[in-house]
Amino acid sequence: MGDYDEDGCQCRPLGFLIGLPFALLALVLSVLGAIIWVLGTILSCLCPCCICCTGLANLAVSLVKLPISRTFHSILKQSNHTSNTSLKCHHTHKPTRKPSALNPPTAEKQRKKKERKKERKREEHQPPPNMGVDYYKVLQVDRNATEDDLKKAYRKLAMKWHPDKNPNNKKEAEAKFKQISEAYDVLSDPQKRAIYDQYGEEGLKGQVPPPDAGSGGGGSTFFSTSDIPGSFRFNPRNADDIFAEFFGFSSPFGGMGRSSGGGMRSRFPNGMFGDDMFASFGEGGGGAGVHMSQGGPRKAPPIENKLPCTLEEIYKGTTKKMKISREIIDASGKTMPVEEILTINVKPGWKKGTKITFPEKGNEQPNVTPADLVFIIDEKPHSVFTREGNDLITTQKISLVEALTGYTVNLTTLDGRNLTIPINSVIHPDYEEVVPREGMPLPKDPSKKGNLRIKFNIKFPSRLSADQKSGIKKLLAG
Repeated sequence: MGDYDEDGCQCRPLGFLIGLPFALLALVLSVLGAIIWVLGTILSCLCPCCICCTGLANLAVSLVKLPISRTFHSILKQSNHTSNTSLKCHHTHKPTRKPSALNPPTAEKQRKKKERKKERKREEHQPPPNMGVDYYKVLQVDRNATEDDLKKAYRKLAMKWHPDKNPNNKKEAEAKFKQISEAYDVLSDPQKRAIYDQYGEEGLKGQVPPPDAGSGGGGSTFFSTSDIPGSFRFNPRNADDIFAEFFGFSSPFGGMGRSSGGGMRSRFPNGMFGDDMFASFGEGGGGAGVHMSQGGPRKAPPIENKLPCTLEEIYKGTTKKMKISREIIDASGKTMPVEEILTINVKPGWKKGTKITFPEKGNEQPNVTPADLVFIIDEKPHSVFTREGNDLITTQKISLVEALTGYTVNLTTLDGRNLTIPINSVIHPDYEEVVPREGMPLPKDPSKKGNLRIKFNIKFPSRLSADQKSGIKKLLAG
């Protein structure tokens, strides 16, 4: 069967037609030579001294070799040469066939196929158009980076570019540090990363391609995600907050609370960042720690953190367990990370701002006394009560009729009891009902409590008819 060209024509090589008679001739000579060779061999064995028998055998071998080696070689060479100028026959009705096992694709087709495969592979690893900042490049990771890869990259780069480590190049360091933190914040969040991978930085920050945007056309058209109810909105986080959250309560360098005057807010105290400190924590160095003050080791500033508590927890008392991460120095003088669980016993009646101190639970550093870890009580908002000193205050909404005719207050206390408080007096806008000993426990003596103070928000009617006004005048006049 001949091959089919792109137009569906069947082609028969000219070399094939010319070489066929020669091939048949070579076959006949080969068979004849083989017969003579067999006869000559037999005769030479029977009569080894006979020159005729030996010559006959040599002649047979020559006949066999001649058609096979030379004739076939010339025929194949001629066939290959003429196949390049093959004759095309008339169009057949057979459809164009794809290359099969008997008709493999040419080297050119294979080369193009490989090039297309490489191109598709490159496109898969290329960032989408309009990507803006390449967060993967910022963190020096590939697009298939795992969570551990991102953490390792952020740890290394954040320590390298923290502004307090680069006092001579602070502006560039602040910009780099901010960009590194933003890249980690985006790529470590699955939702943000998915949007970024699809739409790039512009899509992440509010410019997403419309849903019906196709792949064709020139420039991309974007619309703001803020126009879509319930859509994702990107809120950039403070670089220092990301840094502190990553390294735990105390961070790898200890101390919080300073405010630098150079643009970016720093959570770490003056002098806590020495070059040797960064080397020992982030870049494998083994230098000394932070700068020493004259007169011996100094105490690191305290590390303060809020401890949110509900009113119910403060009313009854509770126990909270806090997990912290910090650095300690081992026997060899090297720092190593450890995790600890701290137990905080919140006493009944503690007020907002109460401090609980764990001495020297900050990072251990050479020539520095570890910082104290301080938790500060913070009250969460409550749906019914607010606290004022040791008193609890609640506000009841009532109608004008209830204010004039009497009202019964029903409340559930912070410890789960139900209170029923009838009020028979006329309730005016400034009226306040005081229930003794139903407030918060006193911190020094929890058996004693403050008061419960009930205030009222009276809803007046927006308008009255003439008859209603006349009736009210008669009632109030009497």
